[in-house]
Amino acid sequence: MTEPKHRLLRALLRLPVDRTPVWIMRQAGRYLPEYREVRAKAGSFMNLATQPELACEVTLQPLRRFDLDAAILFSDILTIPDAMGMGLYFAEGEGPKFERPVRDVAAIRALPRPDPDDALRYVMDAVRLIRARLADEKPLIGFAGSPWTLATYMVEGGSSRDFARVKALLYEDPDAAHLLLGKLADCVTDYLNAQIEAGAQAVQIFDSWGGALAHDAYREFSLRYMARIVDGLKREHDGQKIPVILFSKGCNTQLEGLADTGADALGVDWTITLAEARHRVGHRVALQGNLDPSVLLASPAAIRAQARATLESYGDGTGHVFNLGHGITPGVPPEHLGALVDAVHEFSPALHAGY
Repeated sequence: MTEPKHRLLRALLRLPVDRTPVWIMRQAGRYLPEYREVRAKAGSFMNLATQPELACEVTLQPLRRFDLDAAILFSDILTIPDAMGMGLYFAEGEGPKFERPVRDVAAIRALPRPDPDDALRYVMDAVRLIRARLADEKPLIGFAGSPWTLATYMVEGGSSRDFARVKALLYEDPDAAHLLLGKLADCVTDYLNAQIEAGAQAVQIFDSWGGALAHDAYREFSLRYMARIVDGLKREHDGQKIPVILFSKGCNTQLEGLADTGADALGVDWTITLAEARHRVGHRVALQGNLDPSVLLASPAAIRAQARATLESYGDGTGHVFNLGHGITPGVPPEHLGALVDAVHEFSPALHAGY
């Protein structure tokens, strides 16, 4: 197995780099006018996400503007439940919804295990197309939602503020909850492995709603299933190691448990310093993050100062991937992201001298 050449992959594997790599969650998105133009031509979000040529185009747009260290596949975390026949649609101003939410054991048992090369072929076609267009200049990150995060949408029928239905299920009928989460863990494993086979060079699991769970419930209903996925993933492909990133928002009390899963890197939100996170996980994993996305609404001077502070919080040496603590927000001026990327390029080389 050969060492990777790409800065991002090296940092995720805690290998020496010349500067801290940077990519941004939701870097292909509504803050870019070119994205909004393609989205308007597509007619709907689902048309955009399910047409490989369009998904490839918006994936590559931010790399044309900014010197980022990776592309991340443009898709949606709810592709798996959609492939299970739940009838995903997007209501204007309300976000994702399902025509047929799962609310009982019978509905959970009836859920199929979709073949990602069949029901989700459009995603794999997009991965292959993006890799071909990147021509190995930058690596491609694939992704999926965590079983718990997918389950919240599937049981609630869409987005939720209090997760009342899904939490009632896990406390009232934990066996049913485990049945659903187990099915989803198998589906996510299949899906990410198919992305790796198609060309993804790293994968991230988004546990967007892990922070909604109480401490012990998190370990039982979220962490347990992410560990199961990590254990089932292809960690090598075409002679290269495939790094795995876990991002569990609002779960800083769980960093040690997340590091124990065997993942290569942990995404960290902005409610903890990188210095503290690094102290707690030691050398077991790389860290990704963790600038507050709202900083990008401030002036370029303020952005530069906060970028420098984030880099200095992590400190010297490898094992840090610069990112936001969550996705970029639609109102950010593109030039502000440019200021952030430039600041990481300017300030980070000094932290890697001698490594």
